[in-house]
Amino acid sequence: MSDVKEEVSVDCRGRPCKAHKHGGMTAAVFVLGLLAFEMMAIAAVGNNLITYVFNEMHFPLSKSANMVTNFIGTVFLLSLVGGFLSDSYLGSYWTMFIFGFVELSGFILLSIQAHLPKLRPPRCDMVSDGDHCVEAKGYKALVLFLALYLVALGSGCLKPNIISLGADQFRREDSKQSKKLSTYFNIAYFAFCLGELIALTLLVWVQTHYGMDVGFGVSAAAMAMGMICLISGTFLYRNKPPRGSIFTPIAQVFVAAITKRKQICPSNVQMLHVKQNNVPNQIPATSANANNLLHTEKFRFLDKACIKLHDGEKESSWRLCTVTQVEQVKIIISVVPIFACTIIFNTILAQLQTFSVQQGTTMNTHIIKGFKIPPASLQSIPYVMLIFVVPLYETVFVPVARKFTGKDSGITPLQRIGVGLFVATFSMVAAAMVERKRRISALHNKETLSIFWIAPQFLIFGLSEMFTAVGLIEFFYKQSLEGMQSFLTAMTYCSYSFGFYLSSILVSLVNTITSTSSHSGWLSNNDLNKDKLDLFYWMLAALSLINFLNYLFWSSCYTYNPSLLPVGPDNQHHQQLRDPEIQGRDTSKYTHV
Repeated sequence: MSDVKEEVSVDCRGRPCKAHKHGGMTAAVFVLGLLAFEMMAIAAVGNNLITYVFNEMHFPLSKSANMVTNFIGTVFLLSLVGGFLSDSYLGSYWTMFIFGFVELSGFILLSIQAHLPKLRPPRCDMVSDGDHCVEAKGYKALVLFLALYLVALGSGCLKPNIISLGADQFRREDSKQSKKLSTYFNIAYFAFCLGELIALTLLVWVQTHYGMDVGFGVSAAAMAMGMICLISGTFLYRNKPPRGSIFTPIAQVFVAAITKRKQICPSNVQMLHVKQNNVPNQIPATSANANNLLHTEKFRFLDKACIKLHDGEKESSWRLCTVTQVEQVKIIISVVPIFACTIIFNTILAQLQTFSVQQGTTMNTHIIKGFKIPPASLQSIPYVMLIFVVPLYETVFVPVARKFTGKDSGITPLQRIGVGLFVATFSMVAAAMVERKRRISALHNKETLSIFWIAPQFLIFGLSEMFTAVGLIEFFYKQSLEGMQSFLTAMTYCSYSFGFYLSSILVSLVNTITSTSSHSGWLSNNDLNKDKLDLFYWMLAALSLINFLNYLFWSSCYTYNPSLLPVGPDNQHHQQLRDPEIQGRDTSKYTHV
């Protein structure tokens, strides 16, 4: 059997890590602390942002909803920047350190604007007197957008690195630590839920009762606590050193394949070039999961990049690539359809952070005499449930499922994603039914429904998110290669970004299509009683069901590269597949999902 090289990891001073001193759950706890505090800070802002820009900055409702979805979409899109900088130049720790303070500065600026009247338009009731309210413009709008996008830049660059730095504390070539990796992802989601829960209850309550300036200030304090957690674990982290541009070796494969497009792929794949090219930009295959990736039969066109035209002559790295290099590109292409199938899922999430919050403002928010629940706090309902469900999933469901499936994680990440996508459809079905009942009660019966009528749509989506969000992150991380962990993890956050952008496009498109000379569009009014939000929800439910069927097709077609399958005593067959004696053989029959 081949000697599998151990992952290259260093401490904060650049020295090789020691197994007993660095990494493990002890180091990961500090990263989880940052995850919880950062989520607490940005969730309190993002989930109640529509209230601030609508009531305080006086933007119209549909424009306010689009501003929020564009802001959150940008947060997740910028995760690609964070992933690229981390893998290529800075490393996860220093990327988090730098952009954590960028995010903190954005929270401070938001708090200052919310506190100083000169930076906001004059007070005005947008619901009763919206036509006469002055919209924020000029330097007031500039300060708002500068603050929001400092937060977006900082948070976006943090998110993929929080996940990857925490996961890097567990050595994947160690079977015992590899098992802990799935546990880590579940604990990370628990920390995420805890941060969201505190943000949507305590911090939103502070915003509602003490003002947005105090609320934003508390978010800044939470972010500062998160940075203290990150810095406190500095001497314990296992750090993956950056490896130069991750895009260069990818580009080399496409250039070489196109250059040799007229060549015929050899029937014997052992004739393909397998030795490592001596080029500085190539991602070294030093870890167990990237050490001589096995050849697979998909995307055979790219194999032409491995055809050696002249024996004994050295070819440029832009004309001749290794099998491992080509397989890396194949993996990236293969995960794109899985990634695309989660975009509609996140479009549904966008509605729960915008229109569903506005639904709550039109309903009876009294719980007991003298106490009202802030509408934005409704989003805390699924996290109250998940605080209990996530530990049960890890301690009860996973061990039981493991006995039947033999999988360390109970069910595969792809199966977990599929369950979540299916359940998400029913969130929009519930939302549509409740919204219709709410509007009929308000217009015809002159009744105001309790705000808890919209709780089911949050509960159902929370359950679906536990499956899809964690499954997607675990899937992408386990498919990632040495030197690309942060970037591929960032792709999961891009799904959120595209989902929120798609929401903005759908809102504008629906308004345009449904508007006539005598009637406004479904979502054109500032008054939900005049809108047709329930029809919009039904449309999303239909799109979600179609998307789930599309996912079933792509997930059933997906195949793993056998080199990325777990190594351990229960996977002797896959250890054998890594042996150089069988490198290059057709292994596709072993990797179909």
